[in-house]
Amino acid sequence: MDSLHLIAGLGNPGSEYAETRHNAGFMVVERLARRWGAEWRRSARFTAQLARHTGPGGQRVLLCQPLSFMNCSGAVVGPLAGYHRVTPDRLMVVVDDADLPLGELRMRPHGGSGGHHGLASIAAHLGTQNFARQRVGIGRQAGAREITGHVLGRFARAEQALLERVLERAADQLECWLRAGLARAMNEFNGAATGSHNEGTEQ
Repeated sequence: MDSLHLIAGLGNPGSEYAETRHNAGFMVVERLARRWGAEWRRSARFTAQLARHTGPGGQRVLLCQPLSFMNCSGAVVGPLAGYHRVTPDRLMVVVDDADLPLGELRMRPHGGSGGHHGLASIAAHLGTQNFARQRVGIGRQAGAREITGHVLGRFARAEQALLERVLERAADQLECWLRAGLARAMNEFNGAATGSHNEGTEQ
């Protein structure tokens, strides 16, 4: 049987943060869980919401929503990965990215935090930045330097159709990663969520 893959979608717990831009990672793993019919269960041990899925070929996947708040995500993901012996090549972290326009995806095999505190926390707890991440563009307000209010705000009604497309595309990309590997998922899905999924640009 295949080893366990861990997909951690980052966000902030609580109804006041639900569906906000900063919770794009939560929204993507929720989309996967709904697609797979996987049931969320709260884990007091790991301070997380967890959902398990076994694919057609026996591949086991654990979805995670840390409930530690964004800036302390590593305190959940690090011990969870350690307990399940998830090596960095079987870990995927899904985060929002204000430097990418809404509708754009960018999966990478490794890299810095780019100022994202959730990624920085996970890197600190794992002791490495060599883990894959899927960045989900949420855009910025034109001309605004302070983005806290923007990332903690909800998507506008006019953005809902594009948000729906990018959540579906993000879930497709993660399934491609599980099925065919990182290079294929990057090549087919990185880019804007418009047109056919195989029109993604290689990044």
